Amino acid sequence: MNTCYIACALDAVLDFTPDETDFVIGADRGYRVLKEQNKRVDLVVGDFDSSDLPIGLKSVVKYPVQKDETDGAIAIKHALSRGYEKIRIYGAIGGLLDHTIAIISTACMHAEAGVDIALIDGENVLFFIRNSKVSFDEGAKGRISVFSHTDKSFGVYEKGILYTLDNYTLDNKTSLGSGNSFKGAASEISVENGTLMIYTSKNNFDNHLTRG
Repeated sequence: MNTCYIACALDAVLDFTPDETDFVIGADRGYRVLKEQNKRVDLVVGDFDSSDLPIGLKSVVKYPVQKDETDGAIAIKHALSRGYEKIRIYGAIGGLLDHTIAIISTACMHAEAGVDIALIDGENVLFFIRNSKVSFDEGAKGRISVFSHTDKSFGVYEKGILYTLDNYTLDNKTSLGSGNSFKGAASEISVENGTLMIYTSKNNFDNHLTRG
């Protein structure tokens, strides 16, 4: 599946190499992050309140500072308008808390609509599943945390990891899903009705995960 990569304002290691069918967006200061790491830039969007307006680029869309969406949310919309349903977002979480909450909420909204979207923070990834499952092979290791984004997620199963759940109703007002870990066995996370946010390492996400 073709991928849209979005670089946001926070410094991040951009460990992707886009091919000719992929698309790369810099959201405001994310343009500088892309250029500093010699990454291709196909589009820059934002209000440019945290960086200078890029000069000499044809594909720049400037928005007013007083707007209803964050630069990251706008970048996601541009990706979707170009037909990209696999989106990887770098440098968007871990800075201003309100921006972190906003991008997680926005990403989850699009994940519920069927978009394959993930937020990447250094060596860690936050992604989402709705009414579905993901499996990890025995090579997955380290930390995994599972939270409900919907008020309640029904029929939650966590198999093959240290702490398991069996047909559990997980609500979004508990810390129960935090701090679990893999134990060197094949494992599975699933939900029958609801949306889960799953936090694990980028290595687990890239190399040991299967959807469905």
